[in-house]
Amino acid sequence: MYILIVAIVLLLALLAVKFSDKFGIPSFLLFILLGISFNFFGKDFNNFKFVDEFSSVALLFIMFYGGFGTNLKMAKPVTTQGVIMASAGVVLTSVLTGVFCYFVLKISFVESMLLGSVVGSTDFASVSSILRSKNLNLKYSTASMLEIESGSNDPTAYTMTMIFLSILVGSKTSVFKLILLQVGIGLLIGFVMAKLTEKLIFKIDFSEDGLFTVLIISCALLTFAISKNLGGNAFLSVYVLGIMIGNLEYYRKKEVVFFFDGFSGIMQIGLFFLLGLLANPQSIVKAIPVAFLVMVFITIIARPLASILLLKPFGYKKNQLIVISAAGFRGAAAIAFAIMVINSNAKLSVDLFHIIFVICLLSCLIQGSLFPIICRKTDMIDPDDTVLKTFNYYSSKSDVGFIETQINEHSELVGKKVKEIGLNFDIIVAKIIRNNKLVIPRGDTVICANDTVVIGGKSYFDPTGYGLIEITISDKNNWNGKKLKDIDMIDSELVVMIQGKNGEIIVPTGSVTLNAGDKLIILKETVKF
Repeated sequence: MYILIVAIVLLLALLAVKFSDKFGIPSFLLFILLGISFNFFGKDFNNFKFVDEFSSVALLFIMFYGGFGTNLKMAKPVTTQGVIMASAGVVLTSVLTGVFCYFVLKISFVESMLLGSVVGSTDFASVSSILRSKNLNLKYSTASMLEIESGSNDPTAYTMTMIFLSILVGSKTSVFKLILLQVGIGLLIGFVMAKLTEKLIFKIDFSEDGLFTVLIISCALLTFAISKNLGGNAFLSVYVLGIMIGNLEYYRKKEVVFFFDGFSGIMQIGLFFLLGLLANPQSIVKAIPVAFLVMVFITIIARPLASILLLKPFGYKKNQLIVISAAGFRGAAAIAFAIMVINSNAKLSVDLFHIIFVICLLSCLIQGSLFPIICRKTDMIDPDDTVLKTFNYYSSKSDVGFIETQINEHSELVGKKVKEIGLNFDIIVAKIIRNNKLVIPRGDTVICANDTVVIGGKSYFDPTGYGLIEITISDKNNWNGKKLKDIDMIDSELVVMIQGKNGEIIVPTGSVTLNAGDKLIILKETVKF
């Protein structure tokens, strides 16, 4: 029965994603509503402990992949501002919200500051989803700043939540020591583990399919566990790990992108569904008045005031500040932190979980719907695409493919112009590396000996595999030790790829010598298309 329910939920979630793409509603909002709807088919689900544990694992991978996908080259001009908003911005927003809850809503001071801390960070999934689904390429690198902020501000909110939660439960640990441990250890472990992971990536051969992704998953889990056990901010650690190894370029990075695109999606579906399942419809209705007031205060006063105070000194324009203020969506991390507070058994005078839950729902529903309109009304949409990605990104996300070839001094391409290459094929010379320097290939650029030329074109997908056979050269094979050009092959056969015994890919030119352990992929004319 449980397996059946999981299958149904995943299928419904996929439909929700398509609905989200079509109408621009954040998909996670639909997942939450899906979870709430399941409450009408049985008794209430109230296993806060299980959801807390699941949300920790889910946020671990969501934050790791958020860091992994952050392009530092693109974000470099706004990194400082993003970090300031992710730290000081969260603190200021949380404190202002706490003061509002204390003086206006008459909630006790510590609980007010705890509520403000829990809901202090913006949601990466919401910000990223709305920016990409609505193609909001904002001026002045604003989109990059928002993604840096939303991707890295949860650790600050988590630290503040831990501070006021420890005060509420009467912990004897000093606030200064708690902050030092959370931030200091979190950053240190993230940096050290990233360096160790980098060494593993480039030192160890993971030629077998799938094992490289296992390495990345293991390092993320290990980073989180070490930081958590040492008292550090584990979410900050995995975010730092993700940023550092996500901005490296290595051969099997495509595997990681493919896996985490799907896996982080499943984690988000599961997390949002469980959060919705955990919510009680009657309690949601009761929490609406308080939650609505807090959401309006954060949206109209706290977030704009923090944005103006912190970003105005950087020369940010009025329309830019309006858009940044409007992008303060609250989401899953806040609800997950609220669950953590509930599981601490702290004595609360308010229904913190449902208040935070409704704040996040209203924030994404109202702000998410209005944000694209605000961007256009303030003339913040940049018609030019300025997204800076690597070739690896495009080859892993689309049908485009890139190949690299070394031009030797005897090549017939030496001395030819770029415009003379590939006249009869749909290819483009995408990049030339000459003496370790990048040469932008123009039509009149001349190819020189020892150039490394990168050629781009549409990737070929073989849906059948018909005609392909695979053989491995043994010690006693007649081809062992021979050059490919000296092997007698019939006209209907062609060696299209060679995989060395260590897993490396070898282009099958005539001068290649075959060795025992090499794997040959041969195209044989056996099928008529």
